[in-house]
Amino acid sequence: MQFELVSPERRLASMDAASVQIPGTDGDMTVMTDHAPTITTLRPGMLRVEAGGTTHEYVVTGGFAEIGANGVSVLAERAVAKSDMTQDQMDAMFDDAQDAYNRAKEIRATEPGLVDDAAKLLADMVAVGSEVGLSSKQPNL
Repeated sequence: MQFELVSPERRLASMDAASVQIPGTDGDMTVMTDHAPTITTLRPGMLRVEAGGTTHEYVVTGGFAEIGANGVSVLAERAVAKSDMTQDQMDAMFDDAQDAYNRAKEIRATEPGLVDDAAKLLADMVAVGSEVGLSSKQPNL
C-alpha cells in the first residue's frame, strides 16, 4: 500500500509499505493492505512504517491519519524522523506540551476536561523522549 507522511514544512516520506503503526488518540493501530477506510487523530508518539524489510520510525506530535483504498496518508502537526531527532527538537516539543497544560490549568473552570487532555499530551511527550533516547524535562503538573 502507498504511505505518505506530510508535515506543514514538507513531505517526510512517500513509499510502498507493508504496514504502518499509528499512535492514535483512541489507541495504537496497525494498518495493513485492505484495511477498512478510517480517519483517526494522532497523539504524540512513534509512527512506524515497515517497507522493503526496513522499519522507518518518525516522531509525531499530533495530526490525522487517513486510511483509504489507495493506502495511508498521515498529516502530522509536527513530524521528525527518529534518526534526525535532536535534544533541541525534543525540548521544543515538550515546551509546547507544557505550555498547553499551563494554559489549560488557567481556564479549567470553563473546560474541566481540557486539563486532563493537556496532562495526557504532556505525559505522551515524556514517553516519546524516553523512546527516542532523549531526556525530557520533568513536567510541572
